[in-house]
Amino acid sequence: MPVLSTSTYKPPIFLTNRHLQTIYPTLFRRIDAAPYVRRRIDTPDGDFLDLDLSSRNNKKAVLILHGLEGNSTRKYVMGMVHMFNKGGYDTISMNFRGCSGEPNRAMRFYHSGDTGDIATVIDYIFSLQQYEQLHIVGFSLGGNVTLKYVGEQGKNIDPRIRSAVAISVPCDLMDSSVELEKPHNVIYMTRFIRNLEEKLRLKSALFPGKISLTGFKEIKTFRQFDDRYTAPIHGFNNALEYWEKSSSKQFLHQVSIPTLLVNALNDPFLGEGCFPFDAAEENPHFFLETPGNGGHVGFVTFSDPYYWTEKRAFDFIDKGL
Repeated sequence: MPVLSTSTYKPPIFLTNRHLQTIYPTLFRRIDAAPYVRRRIDTPDGDFLDLDLSSRNNKKAVLILHGLEGNSTRKYVMGMVHMFNKGGYDTISMNFRGCSGEPNRAMRFYHSGDTGDIATVIDYIFSLQQYEQLHIVGFSLGGNVTLKYVGEQGKNIDPRIRSAVAISVPCDLMDSSVELEKPHNVIYMTRFIRNLEEKLRLKSALFPGKISLTGFKEIKTFRQFDDRYTAPIHGFNNALEYWEKSSSKQFLHQVSIPTLLVNALNDPFLGEGCFPFDAAEENPHFFLETPGNGGHVGFVTFSDPYYWTEKRAFDFIDKGL
C-alpha cells in the first residue's frame, strides 16, 4: 500500500501560508540559468516541438515537463535540471507547443491530456541511441500528462523508461477547475486567462477567421475557456468531455513502473479528487505523498540551494526512496 503517510517536507517558519508558498518561488527564488542546447523536432502532423537539452554525455536521462503556460526556463524546471545534472543525469526539458517563445504552426496547441507529443519526444530521445534509461518528471499540467502517459502505456511501456515523478498535479481536471473558480484563487485564474488570451491572439493572426476573440473579456473560468476554445480545437465536444477524457486519475491503476505523485494537502489548485489515495492503496507501483504544506509547485527551502521537491524527485528516481 504505497501511500506515504509521512513526508519530510517542512516549510520555513515564516512561510506557512499556502498562497505565499505558491507565489514565493516565482517572485523571489534566484537560480542560475540552465546550460541548454535547443533542438527542434518535427511532429507527425507537420508541427514542431522545441526541446532544451542539458547534456553531460551520461547514459541516464530525465525528461522534464512544465506546467500550464510555463516553459523550460521556469525556475522549478531549471532547479530540477541542476539537481539531476549534478547527480549524473542528462536532462531534456520539453516545451509544449507554442510555449518555447515561438508560435507553433498548427491551429491546435497543447492541453492537459495530450500524450501524443510526449510520445514523439520519447521516440526522439531513444533515436539518439545514447541513453540506457529514461525517467520522467512533470509539474502540474505536465504532471498530469506524465501520469496519463505512464498509465496509458501500462505494461507495454518501453523498458528503458524506469520511473516517473509528478508534482502538484490536477489529476482530476474537473475537481481542480471547480477549485480554481473559488474566490481565493481569483489572482491565479485571472493570470492564466490573460496569458491564454495572448496565445489565442497569436493563433487568430495565424489563422484568420478560425478563432474569434469576440466577447473574450466575459471569460473568467477554465470551464468557460475550455468550452469555447480548448475542447473544440482539440476534438472534444465540451469542457466536461475534455476533463473526463484527459484526467490522469482514471489511468493510475494501470501504472507499471515506480511512479511518485507529490500533492500538498494545502495546494490551492487541487480539490479532494486530486488526492487518489485509493489508486495508491491498490497499485504497488504508484506512490502518493501528501505533505501538509507546499502550496502549488512551491515546497520552498531556504537552507539548501535545491528545493525539497528537487531532492525528493532525485531520491525517488536515483535511489528508489
